Amino acid sequence: MAGELTMSPVMQDALVILGSAGIVIPVFARFRITPIIGFILIGILVGPFGLGSLVGEVPWLRFITISDPERLTPFADFGIILLLFAIGLELSFNRLWQLRKLVFGLGSLELLIIGSISAAFFGQYVGMDTTAALALGFALAFSSTAIVLPISGTRTPVGRAALSMLLFEDIMIVPIIFILGALAPNAEDGIQGITNTLIYGGLVILVLLVVGRVALPRLFSQAARTKSPELFLAASLLVVIGASLATAATGLSPIVGALIAGLLIAETEYHGEVEAIMDPFKGLALGVFLITIGMSIDLADIAANLAEIVAAVVGVLVFKAVVTGTLLRLMGARRSTAAETGVLMASPSETTLIVLAAATSALVIDLETAQFWQTVTAIGLTITPLLAKLGRVIARRVDSAPELPDGDEDEPRTIIVGGGRVGRLIADMLTAHDQSYVLLDSDPDLIDRARRDGYRATFGDAARGDALDRLGIATAPSVVLTMDEPVLAQRLVGKLRAEYPDLLIVARARDTDHAAQLYRAGASHAVPETLESSLQLSEAVLVDIGVAMGPVIASIHEKRDEYRARLEIDGELKEPPKLRPSTLEG
Repeated sequence: MAGELTMSPVMQDALVILGSAGIVIPVFARFRITPIIGFILIGILVGPFGLGSLVGEVPWLRFITISDPERLTPFADFGIILLLFAIGLELSFNRLWQLRKLVFGLGSLELLIIGSISAAFFGQYVGMDTTAALALGFALAFSSTAIVLPISGTRTPVGRAALSMLLFEDIMIVPIIFILGALAPNAEDGIQGITNTLIYGGLVILVLLVVGRVALPRLFSQAARTKSPELFLAASLLVVIGASLATAATGLSPIVGALIAGLLIAETEYHGEVEAIMDPFKGLALGVFLITIGMSIDLADIAANLAEIVAAVVGVLVFKAVVTGTLLRLMGARRSTAAETGVLMASPSETTLIVLAAATSALVIDLETAQFWQTVTAIGLTITPLLAKLGRVIARRVDSAPELPDGDEDEPRTIIVGGGRVGRLIADMLTAHDQSYVLLDSDPDLIDRARRDGYRATFGDAARGDALDRLGIATAPSVVLTMDEPVLAQRLVGKLRAEYPDLLIVARARDTDHAAQLYRAGASHAVPETLESSLQLSEAVLVDIGVAMGPVIASIHEKRDEYRARLEIDGELKEPPKLRPSTLEG
C-alpha cells in the first residue's frame, strides 16, 4: 500500500542496538560502571528469553526486541575482528617480539595445564569419554579477548600477562577445532585438514607481511593526501576485512588476519589516525557481540538448574584463577599482578562457545551438556567486569605496604599523595632542599617503579584514614595532593581539614573552577595547572615574537591578579589566594 511504512527485521535490530548504545553508554558512564555489563543486560532484556518471548502476546514488542540472534552473528564477529585489529595497532612487531617468551611460555602453560586438568576431571569424576572431556576441558580453558583486554589494556603488568595468554589462545583456536573434527566419530580428513591449513595459512601470512610492508604506507599516504576522512576510513576497512578474509579462506581464524593487519599499520606513521577513525566502529560492534552474549542467557533455565550452574561457575572461576595466578608467581610476577590477572582471566570465553558448537556439530559432546556449559560461559562472561574489580581489591590486599627506604619514620615529613610525574617532581624538589617526604599511591606497580628509582614510596589508599595515620599525618608539616582525580581530591581536602585544622594542604587543581572548589573544601593552596601552563605558554610566545620582557611579565602578573580576585570570590576566601608559578603541571 502506498505510503505504508514497513521496517525490515535488520532495520528493527539496528534500531534496538543503536537505542541500547545511546542508553547504556551514558548511563553506565555516569555511575562509573563499565558498559560491558550494560550491553549484556540489554541482551538479556530484549532477547528471545526476555521480552522477545512475549512478542506473540504483545505484538508491539517486536519493535524493541530481537527475536533472531543469528542475524547479529556477523556483526558480533566483526566486533571481535576489529578488537584484534586494534590490539595489533597498539602492539607493533617489535613489542610482539618482546612478548614472545610470555606468549609461548606462559600462554602455552596456562592453556595446556587448565585444559588437561579439566579434561582429566571430567573424564574421571563426571564420566565423560576421553574425546568429550578433552573438548570441554580445553573449551573452558579459554578466556575472553573481547572483554578482558578492554578492561586490562595492554601496557600494564596485568595487561601484558593477559595479552600474552590471550594471544596464544587465539593462535590455538583453529588447531583445537581441527583436532576435535579429527576425533569425531564421522571424521574423514582431520589430520590432513590441519596440515593443509598450516601450509596454506603460513603462505598467506607470509604474503600479507611482505605485501603489507610495501603497499600499506603507499595506500595510506594516498588516502592522507586527499584529506578525505571517508577515503581514509574506506582504506582502513579494506585492509582489515581483506586480511581477515584472506586468513579465513585458508581455514585460519579471521582474527589472525585482523591482528596482522593491525601490526602492519602500527609500523607506519598513520597508525594513530587509523586507530582514532576505527574506534567508534570497534566499540559499537563489540556492543553487538555483548548483546548476543546476553541474548543466550535463559533466566528460566538458570532458575531450574540454579545449584548446578552456580557450582559449575564457581568451580571454573576458582580453578582457573588459582592455576593462572600460580603460574604467574612461578614466572616471577608480583603477588598483586598474579592475583589480579588470575581473577580477571578466570571466566570462560566467547571462544568457549565456538569450541562447544564445533564439538556438538562433530557429535563429540551431546546437546544437553553443551547447552549447560554455554549457560555457564554466558554467566562467566557477564560477571567478568565484576571479577576485574574483585581482582584489584585482592591485589591491594596481597601486596602489603613495603618498608620505607632509608629514613626515620618518626620524623615529621611531607606526605605526597600520588606517585606519578607530578608527585615525583615535588619529591625531587623537596630532596634538593633537604626536606623529608614520603610518596603514597594505591597503584602497586607505580609504587614499585618509584622505589626502584630511589624514591621513598609506599603503597596505600589515601581515602582510607589508616593509610595516612600510618605515615604520621598528625605530625606532618604538609600534605600535597597531586592526583588528577577532582572529586577524590576535593573529598580528601575536606576530610583532612576537618580532622587537622592547622595542616598545610596544597592541592593540584585542574582549572580555576576546581581550585575554587578545593579552597571551599579547606585547601591552603590550590594551584590550577591550566592557568599556570597557559601563562607560561603566553610568556614564551610573546617574548619569542619580539615583545619586550618587562611588559610581558607585567601583563602576566595582571592576569594572575585577575584570577586571584575571581578565586577569592568563588572560593569564599577571607583573603586573596596565593597564585604563583608552580611545578604542579603535568
